[in-house]
Amino acid sequence: MEKEGKLTHFGNTLIPEEEKASRVKEVFDSVASKYDLMNDLMSLGTHRVWKRIVAAQTGLRPGETAIDVAGGTADIALLMAARVGEAGSVVVYDINAEMLKAGREKCVDRGVLKNIRFVCGDAEAIAFPDNAFHCATVGFGIRNVTHLGAAFAEMRRVVKPGGKVVCLEFSRPQSTVIRRLYDLYSFKVIPEVGEAVTGARNAYVYLPESIRRFPPQEELKKIMEGAGLFKVSYQNLFNGIAALHVGYKV
Repeated sequence: MEKEGKLTHFGNTLIPEEEKASRVKEVFDSVASKYDLMNDLMSLGTHRVWKRIVAAQTGLRPGETAIDVAGGTADIALLMAARVGEAGSVVVYDINAEMLKAGREKCVDRGVLKNIRFVCGDAEAIAFPDNAFHCATVGFGIRNVTHLGAAFAEMRRVVKPGGKVVCLEFSRPQSTVIRRLYDLYSFKVIPEVGEAVTGARNAYVYLPESIRRFPPQEELKKIMEGAGLFKVSYQNLFNGIAALHVGYKV
């Protein structure tokens, strides 16, 4: 009897694990050109504040190096590039070429090219050697990975001893009232706005589904610890609509 492959969630749909990467690619191919605009519309610009918190949390200094995994349109990378200066370097690492293209065009428009590189690759098999960076970040991308523990283990591997792994992701609101309002907004409003702006309604049906399937704060902390990170802590942003997790490599 032929052995059945493992299943994973793509939003609320169960699919074979080997299909998830291609399904996620389809989602981001369809929205790459309007991705930043939709983020601004959906969060009323709040995501930019959260990303600045990520950059501050890295503690990066001039001349240091960083990698932004699932870095897409380079928002976090640009903030880190400003911190490390021209003597340092930042890699935007993403499996989706269309998102990297949008990020590169943004950097060209802003005249920031000398210390940012764009590399296409899988978060579960990062194409860099051990101990290559002072810090690794991932912002609103880890929930699209099939094996969270493997991705965090890879981020830990490529960070130098003493370095940080910083994760920003949507999470679980602490207030029942806020959670209900957030659900209403996510499942009723976001798909309509997504369809109107991008024409890709399915992408913005997947978005809230993937957020609800993502591990809550304490569970994600344990996953990061299981990947070999130490002193893992988190802070809730906007009552836990998003959460910022930080772990260290020793």
